[in-house]
Amino acid sequence: MPAVLITGAQWGDEGKGRATDLLGSRVDYVVKFNGGNNAGHTVVIGEEKYALHLLPSGILTPGVVPVIGNGVVVDLGVLRQELDALSSRGVDVSRLQVSANAHVITAYHRTLDKVTERFLGKRQIGTTGRGIGPAYADKINRVGIRIQDLFDESILRQKVEAALEFKNQVLVKIYNRRAIEPDEVIDELLGFREMLEPMVCDTGLLLHEAMSAGKNVLFEAGQATMLDIDHGTYPFVTSSNATAGGASTGSGLPPARLDRVISVIKAYTTRVGAGPFPTELFDENGEHLARVGHEYGTTTGRARRCGWYDAPIARYAARINGVTDFVLTKLDVLSGLDTIPVCVAYDVNGERHDEMPVNQSDFHHAKPIYREFPGWSEDISGARRFEELPQNAQDYILALEEMSGSRISAIGVGPEREQVVVRHDLLD
Repeated sequence: MPAVLITGAQWGDEGKGRATDLLGSRVDYVVKFNGGNNAGHTVVIGEEKYALHLLPSGILTPGVVPVIGNGVVVDLGVLRQELDALSSRGVDVSRLQVSANAHVITAYHRTLDKVTERFLGKRQIGTTGRGIGPAYADKINRVGIRIQDLFDESILRQKVEAALEFKNQVLVKIYNRRAIEPDEVIDELLGFREMLEPMVCDTGLLLHEAMSAGKNVLFEAGQATMLDIDHGTYPFVTSSNATAGGASTGSGLPPARLDRVISVIKAYTTRVGAGPFPTELFDENGEHLARVGHEYGTTTGRARRCGWYDAPIARYAARINGVTDFVLTKLDVLSGLDTIPVCVAYDVNGERHDEMPVNQSDFHHAKPIYREFPGWSEDISGARRFEELPQNAQDYILALEEMSGSRISAIGVGPEREQVVVRHDLLD
């Protein structure tokens, strides 16, 4: 088992940190390869709850080397805060490795993100305002700041001054904001050099040598399939590739080294921010899912939009990522419902679509076609074997498996680390 990828099958918040934690003791390296601190993982270990935004969740597993790959955009202030917070709770953070090629989120990226989103008004994308999009835009425009630039003050100054020469014109003349002084940005960034020095390296080489030595590597995606910049519900997406292909470009390892793709999917569906959502609920069922599922963003605190399970999206994720296993989370949230609808197809202007419509406008107007399943009233939080689940819960899982494009190998039945029903070995 040289390399395994964990990604989200829906719009994020599926519980990827939980899946990473489930495998943590069996891997040697955990790699974050995309995104930044615009997504979060909540991991519950005993009585302790950890909310991670930028760091790979593998940092919580003793002996595992956590890696931030070149595809990540890094807010160095957030990195310091998370490392200090974990250290204060007794977590060893000294093993962290950061790619020298990862790009840095600066103060002007955060400012531009917020003012641009406000300027859009009703046309807002629903960004987190943390500078992720502007940092990736600078990367593509070849005017970005990389981690390695902090170790050459002359290069750093040239890049910051060149970036602000244009961006200050935008801030002042379009958004009526004050100009940002280059020295403010440079001094802030240089203040992180001492922290970064022991952890910055060629992470692509590090991972290549680890895998050549027989070490096990786990790739952990930020965001999820339906937020992927190429394959998601554009333009209501993130600014990076959160699907399986991003693991290669965001880490420096070739695609052929990836052996298994585990996709995490909720027993229902949620999303944060704007954009189409065919199964979204606006009734007491939606309120039930939000309340019982504690559906609030780990990073933003925003209430998540809730809806029923969407099988066409699951099949789409299975196809795009080459999913070998699904991990189904939050099944316990459905306990107590009389019936549980599942979207099996869409109605678009009277025409049935069994798969995701090609046209984004069609998807925006898609109405779910439901198949209803009987619910269960039993408390399932203590189940550890599939046979211990109520028959209706078993039937629900088997039906989802049949219509979702890959086997469901593990089921979350509660928030605690041990509250998992394992049907198949995720690494077998």
